[in-house]
Amino acid sequence: MHAWPASEVPALPGKGRDLRIHDTATGGRVTLDPGPVARIYVCGITPYDATHMGHAATYNAFDLVQRVWLDTKRQVHYVQNVTDVDDPLLERAIRDGKDWVELAEGETALFREDMTALRLLPPKHYIGAVEAIPGIVPLVERLRDAGAAYELEGDVYFSVESDPHFGEVSHYDAAAMKALSAERGGDPERPGKKNPLDPMLWMAAREGEPSWDGASLGRGRPGWHIECVAIALDHLGMGFDVQGGGSDLIFPHHEMGASHAQALTGEYPFAKAYVHAGMVALDGQKMSKSKGNLVFVSKLRRDGVDPAAIRLTLLAHHYRADWEWTDQVLQDAVERLGRWRAAVSRPDGPSADALVEEVREALANDLDAPAALAAVDRWAERQDADGGTDEAAPGLVSRTVDALLGVAL
Repeated sequence: MHAWPASEVPALPGKGRDLRIHDTATGGRVTLDPGPVARIYVCGITPYDATHMGHAATYNAFDLVQRVWLDTKRQVHYVQNVTDVDDPLLERAIRDGKDWVELAEGETALFREDMTALRLLPPKHYIGAVEAIPGIVPLVERLRDAGAAYELEGDVYFSVESDPHFGEVSHYDAAAMKALSAERGGDPERPGKKNPLDPMLWMAAREGEPSWDGASLGRGRPGWHIECVAIALDHLGMGFDVQGGGSDLIFPHHEMGASHAQALTGEYPFAKAYVHAGMVALDGQKMSKSKGNLVFVSKLRRDGVDPAAIRLTLLAHHYRADWEWTDQVLQDAVERLGRWRAAVSRPDGPSADALVEEVREALANDLDAPAALAAVDRWAERQDADGGTDEAAPGLVSRTVDALLGVAL
C-alpha cells in the first residue's frame, strides 16, 4: 500500500531541541532522545468516514513530532497502518450496500488526499492489515505454542496473564478495562475465556465474511491489536521511540499491543513512550462514527476552506486537550492565516531570529502549538505596528512556519 506525497520541509538555521512529551505509561513528561533515526508508529484509520476532524487532529499531532525530530537533524522512520478489514468496516459496507474492498480502497484514497492537502508528512511504510496477514499468522502461532494464547471454538485468544507488564500502559483498574473492552470491540462476556479481558488474536472464518489461510490456525482473519504489533515489529522492532494515536486507543488497543509484543519477544518495553491526542467534539459530544456527528476535511475543502486554515484550527489547541469544533474556531484560523500572509508579504520586517527559537522551544515543550502560534502572532503584530528593516525576516518566518508547523504562507 502506498502513502501520499511528501511536502518539502525547509531547513532552518541552527538546530532544534529534543522533545519533552507526556508519556501515558508513566503519567509524566519524558525527554525523548532517539538515535540518529527516530522511530514512531501511529495507528491508522479503519477506512470509513474518513477523514473527520478527530483523525486530522491526531495525525497533525504526530506530524509535529516528526517536524521537531527533523529540526534536530535526525531522520524519522514513521510507520502507519490501515485497518482495511475489521467488523466496523464490514458492517458499514453492508449498511451502505457496498463491497467492503471497494469501500476500504475509496476511503483510504480520500484519506491520502486529505493528508496531502493538510501537508502532513507521510509514513515511510504505510501497511494495510490485509497485506500484513502473512506476517501476522506466524506471530499468533508462536503465542499459542508458547502458552500465551489459547483456542476457543476455533478462535484464538491472547492470555493477558502471560505478560507481567499488562496494565502498565493505561493503569486502569479491572472494572474500567472490562467496560472499555466491551465498548471498543472486545467481548468480555464471552463464556469460556480464561480472563474476560483476553483479546482475540485470530477469528475463525464466519459465513459470508472474508477470510484468509491461517496455516495451522485455519481460515480466518486477524484481531485488531496483533495487526499493529506485526507491522511495528517488522518495520521498527522493539523499543521504538513513540507509539501514538488518539486517547481512545490507550485501552484496549495500545495496552494489548504492548502485551502481545512483550509476550512474543520477552523484551520490555514495546515502545519507549506512549503519546495520545485528545478528542474533538461537535455540539457537545465527541465526534464519533457511531453518532455520525462528524466534520470532514474533504467537505471543508469542497466548500473552499483553505487547508492551511484547517491546519491552523487544529494547531490552536494543545494536542492532548479535548476541544470542540465550531464555526468560530475555523473563522479565527482563517483570520490568523490572513494576518500572517499579509505580514510575510512585505519586503522586510522585524528580526525573526528570536521567533525561530520561540517556536522551537514551544514545540519541544510537549508540542505546545498554541504557544508557537502566539509567538508568530506577536511577530506579525510588530510587523503591522512598526515594521522593520530586516529583509530576511519575512522569508525566515515563512520557512519557520512551514518547517515546524506545516503551514504554507
